[in-house]
Amino acid sequence: MKKSFNDIINQNVPVLIDFYADWCGPCKSMAPILKQLKAELKDSISIIKINVDTNPALAAEYQVRGVPTFMVFKQGKQIWRQSGMQSVSQLKQAISSK
Repeated sequence: MKKSFNDIINQNVPVLIDFYADWCGPCKSMAPILKQLKAELKDSISIIKINVDTNPALAAEYQVRGVPTFMVFKQGKQIWRQSGMQSVSQLKQAISSK
C-alpha cells in the first residue's frame, strides 16, 4: 500500500525528506551522507527520498526550486529546511532541533 505524503510526515519519529533528481550531481554525493546518518540514528529517524521529476506536484507544493532540498518534519510540522549539500552533523543538528 502506498502511503500518502501526510502519512509519511506524521510518523512518531522525525522524518527527513530529501527532494532530489537523478541528474543532480550533489544529490548523488549526498547518498553516502544519508546512509551514514541512517546508520548512526537507526530507527530514531525516517529518511524519505522524493524525486522531483516524478513528483512535480509535491515539489511545487513545497516550493522546491533547487535540488537537493532537505526538510525535517516532526509530527507533520516542518521544523527545518535547507537546500544544497549538507554534512551529517548539519543534518543531525537539524533533526535534534526544536
